[in-house]
Amino acid sequence: MKISESWLREWVSPDIGTEALGHQLTMLGHEVSNIKSEGGDIGDIVIAEVASISKHPDADKLNLCKVDDGSGELINVVCGATNVVQGMKVPFARPGVRLPNGMKLRKAKIRGVVSYGMLCSTDEIGLGSESDGIFSLPLEAKIGSKLIDFLSLPDAIFDLDLTPNRGDCFSVLGIARDISVLTDADLKGPSINTVDTSIEDVQPIDLIEPTVCPRFVGRVIRGIDAMAKSPVWMTERLRRSGFRAISPIVDITNYVMLELGQPLHAYDSGLLQGIVRPRMAKKGENVTLLDEKVIKLNDDTMIIADDSGPIGIAGIMGGLKTAVTDKTTDVFLEAAFFSQDVMAGRARTYGMHTEASVRFERGVDPSGQVRAVERATELLIEITGGAAGPISEKLAVEFLPTHSNIVLRRERIRSLLGVSIDDVEVGKILSRLNMKTVSTSDGWIVSPPNHRFDISIEADLIEEVARIHGYDSIPETTSPSKIPIQAVTESKVDLEKFATTLVARDYQEVVTYSFINADANKIFTAIDSDLVLSNPISSEMSAMRSSLWPGLVAVAASNSARQQERIRLFEISKSFHGKISEHTEVIRIAGLITGLSQPEQWGMKSEVVDFYDIKSDVEAMLSLTCRGDEVSFRASQHRALQPGQSADVFRGEKQIGVVGKLHPKIAKTYDFKHAIYLLEFDAKKILSTTVPSAVSISKFPTIRRDIAVIVDDAISADELLKAVESCSPTLIKDIKIFDIYKGAGIEAGRKSIAMGLILQETSRTLTDDDADELFSAIIKKLYDQFKAELRD
Repeated sequence: MKISESWLREWVSPDIGTEALGHQLTMLGHEVSNIKSEGGDIGDIVIAEVASISKHPDADKLNLCKVDDGSGELINVVCGATNVVQGMKVPFARPGVRLPNGMKLRKAKIRGVVSYGMLCSTDEIGLGSESDGIFSLPLEAKIGSKLIDFLSLPDAIFDLDLTPNRGDCFSVLGIARDISVLTDADLKGPSINTVDTSIEDVQPIDLIEPTVCPRFVGRVIRGIDAMAKSPVWMTERLRRSGFRAISPIVDITNYVMLELGQPLHAYDSGLLQGIVRPRMAKKGENVTLLDEKVIKLNDDTMIIADDSGPIGIAGIMGGLKTAVTDKTTDVFLEAAFFSQDVMAGRARTYGMHTEASVRFERGVDPSGQVRAVERATELLIEITGGAAGPISEKLAVEFLPTHSNIVLRRERIRSLLGVSIDDVEVGKILSRLNMKTVSTSDGWIVSPPNHRFDISIEADLIEEVARIHGYDSIPETTSPSKIPIQAVTESKVDLEKFATTLVARDYQEVVTYSFINADANKIFTAIDSDLVLSNPISSEMSAMRSSLWPGLVAVAASNSARQQERIRLFEISKSFHGKISEHTEVIRIAGLITGLSQPEQWGMKSEVVDFYDIKSDVEAMLSLTCRGDEVSFRASQHRALQPGQSADVFRGEKQIGVVGKLHPKIAKTYDFKHAIYLLEFDAKKILSTTVPSAVSISKFPTIRRDIAVIVDDAISADELLKAVESCSPTLIKDIKIFDIYKGAGIEAGRKSIAMGLILQETSRTLTDDDADELFSAIIKKLYDQFKAELRD
């Protein structure tokens, strides 16, 4: 929320400077993200009037303006703005004036015509980031006077990052209250007077859903001047708060919302039909809003309706058919209190976010509606004239939120804050916060005010005491503590080691959202997730992910679109499964590679990654916990992976993960340049390992024997290796596959696999007879099990 210092100081003005005031706001918990100064560097800009306009003789898009700046002579100015008209009051910078952007003006010849100054837009003088042309000032602006005097500048604008629990601070009044409490400065503010009624007209209203709207207030005002303009003091305060001035009626409702924190809505009274009622929407109802969007209403949405049907979504946006226009002369002002439960998330449901919805979702003062209507009425009659009718109010007191008394113990204050605060100071703090207190033997019984709906338990009160006492006034203490020595196990490997291994293999760790698009979740997992958010931030973040792959692929696509030729990513995080009532969370290790297998260099040919690149990464990772003979790769039918280029990974007979090439149909939707290879493992299933044991190294030499056999295509190399190893586990120390061949000389449907057998004995030197005997046993085993033929 943005708030100008001058407006804030109208309510409370402590004897401190701008920077100190910003620091105090931050220490109160209202973090000041930025302080923007306005008007300090435009003191030489004056108000001028455009006396006449003519076209530039040599440029169709330029005008020659005669400008009266109060000096007694008309000044020639060349201007290209399309909105400049005769009689317009404008900011004028004479030659020699330095603008906020650092540019110093001088007289200049433009297409043969000398220009003696510049008519300024808001962005050129630092009063806005966008410009629709020359800054048009009200006609009452005095020619020759300084612009900063007319606009009440200089001023500072505080940009506050308010926490969601402090709905009472989404207003000048709310911030002023806190500043007043902290600095002990008087809370002043403009007096809000009860407006005398001069007509008896009322708009019929009714409460039919008092549980969600227990208070509804309205007033009819007739005969306002449709041609009236909002005064500059109001439009400037709105501008500095980030609001655009529209018309007096709209500006006043926005102004009161910013000032008091209570959203209001103004209807064209002549367009209302019958009784106005806040109620829940009925299934199938539609409403056309002020932005001309037609919204199909859900039956959990509170609306405002008259006898013709919905005329707005309560607390979010009004409807078009009862909107005020520049022809409106009779107005119905409305203010209501809506339950936070019925407002929470409703705006997001319709893809909306309005200033009113922000306040209603966080909570408004349930007693502030009449005050807001009185303030708006006072301003409206002052600016536009008109006659006010009596205030109409429908109230269901039993459904208004109430505060229960809270017991605050001095010992609990000391326990939570680590410091003892004097009883007198605690009492003063609570009193300045408008809390009613009764002293007891061990503390206080406290009753919070209506506007502090965020206070409900003892800890909330202690937080308030700490806030006002000052977090920086609480001394830092170092408490000794006993940290038990934890047992270190060798049967489990820490996840950090897996991350380190992947980083060593050139992977970059990423963190992606746990919320993803529901369709993407189904594409990668074939699961319609039941873990769907009822009020997602967007449709792209509506479901809890069942796999880490959608996030990784999206990150890779973003990097690929930015000309990254080599991408290697991994993430260690949770996936979510089951139903809301019985959900499970699984920690997974997932990775992705695409592009070049090695960084581009002159010493080797550039090649793109393939299945065996990511398989080697998997083997390196699993070597931390698994023996090589424990891990096997079996053909996978995973729907997100390409058949023949994917494998389920097993540890013994238990599947622990999957690895493979992203299915081309999926990859095509992301517009990748190269094939994508993915891995994903259940971390729990791969963390456990066996305790290392030492074995002696044989001092006898090894023997290598090579063997090439021809087998059917369907037989995997893994099956062959296990069969060969089973012939003599003690003698065969290693098996290396060094060639796989299909082609000339090999029957179709079969393949040749060449293996190098490393043989070694621990007690003696092996002889050729030993090797030959084992070689014969292996050939027989492979023939019996796979009908393998020895290749010549």
